[in-house]
This record gives sequence, C-alpha cells and structure tokens, in this order.
Amino acid sequence: MELPDVLGVFAHPDDESLAAGGLLARHAAAGARTAVVTATWAAGTHRAPELARALAELGAGAPRLLGYADAKVPESAPGAARLLDVPLEEAVRGLVAQLRGFRPEWVVTHDAYGGMTGHPDHRQTHRLTVLAVQAAALPGLYPELGGPVRVRRLLLATHPDGAGRELAPLLLRPGRTAYTVPDGETEALDVSPWLERKLAAVFAHRSEVERGALPGRLAAASPADRARMAGTEWYQRHPLPAGSPPPPPVEVRTPSG
Repeated sequence: MELPDVLGVFAHPDDESLAAGGLLARHAAAGARTAVVTATWAAGTHRAPELARALAELGAGAPRLLGYADAKVPESAPGAARLLDVPLEEAVRGLVAQLRGFRPEWVVTHDAYGGMTGHPDHRQTHRLTVLAVQAAALPGLYPELGGPVRVRRLLLATHPDGAGRELAPLLLRPGRTAYTVPDGETEALDVSPWLERKLAAVFAHRSEVERGALPGRLAAASPADRARMAGTEWYQRHPLPAGSPPPPPVEVRTPSG
C-alpha cells in the first residue's frame, strides 16, 4: 500500500518515537519518505547521537535540529536561546525552510495541550508547526526559502479521554495532571505491527531510559504493558485551508511622469 511522505515536528529527542514512532515506521516500511525536525537540543550534545539512532530505527533519515534550548535544560543547546524565548518569527522561518526543503504530504506534531504531559516546549512546538505549515503554503512569505508547499494533512498526536484514564497511571508520574481530548475527536492507529521498531527507537534514547523518564518506564514494563502503552497512537486532524496556493501578489507600479 502506498502511503504519503511524512515530516514529524517534535519538541525533544524521544518525542518522535513516543508520540508517532508507529506512524513513522509504518510509512517508512511502505516506501514513503519520512523525516523528523526536533526543536530543542543541539548537535554535539549527548542526545543528538541517541536521536540519530532512534531515527535510523524508524527509517526517518538524519536528525534535523532547530538547535534551541530545552525550557529546563540550558546545556541542551549551549549559548542558544530557549525555544520558549526565541522570537516566533525566527522559529517559524526555520521550520518553513525544513517544510519547503522536504516537501511532505503529511505533517505530525504535538496537540495544543502539548500531549498528555502538557510540557511547555510541546505546546510551543505545536504553535510553531501550525503557523509554519500555513506560512509554507504562501508564495509571498519567505520566497527565498523555495516554492510554496501545501500539506495535505496536519496530524496532532494526542490521547482521548478514555485512553488517558487507562494509561495515565502507566505513562505519568504520580500526581501529574493528564491532558487529554474528548473521545470521538481522535483517530486511533493500531501500530502493533511496528511496535518492535517503535520500542527500539524509544530505547535508543538511552539517557532517558537510564534516568527513569518515560522511555525507562517502558523499558521496565512487562510486554503486555508495553503493548498497552505504545501499541496504539491517536491523532487529531488540524483543519487546513482548502484549495490551491493563492497566486503571488500583484506588483503595483506607480505611473511615471
């Protein structure tokens, strides 16, 4: 079955594997082009090679790092601004360059809550991605970055309320609020055929496994709980402007004389 090319846009290394690893592996296995843009962490840090190994497991090419700092980890990008502090115009322009360079048919990112954890970097990456997808379709914006590209589908990785109630005790530390969306607003994707590949990508983020973050909790879980935690992915479809890209702006000339 032919599947569309997909670009993932996520806040941190490991988000791509946890939130959409099954979708990315599914499309790569079907011969589609897949890639991932990661908003925080920089080349030369310990998580960059982990991300490279995870993307290799998913068939998603080399890391594409925007190079901003994690909200809570300054050493994630020494000398760079935090993603939360960088001017939005700058970040949007950088992501438009990635969109026009890769030219995906689908884009997948965090939902408006920032996923179940509500992490502020996730929320900012959601905003950035929605704006960049819109801007990339407009020929009058950033023409120096290449021709416009109109994405056919913008997917938001999320959890519906029912699944959230079941999975939050496994996915979140005790006492954390779980952010979920109403049942009926999501599409479920059974990724069990690609679960082994997805988990290999998650476990490639070795430092997160060792510090007991979600990759570590997955590593310590039983096979049955791993399947419950990671065997289904849920997505919302974000509305996109209909129709073809508008024509370029008309140049207005002032009559001489």
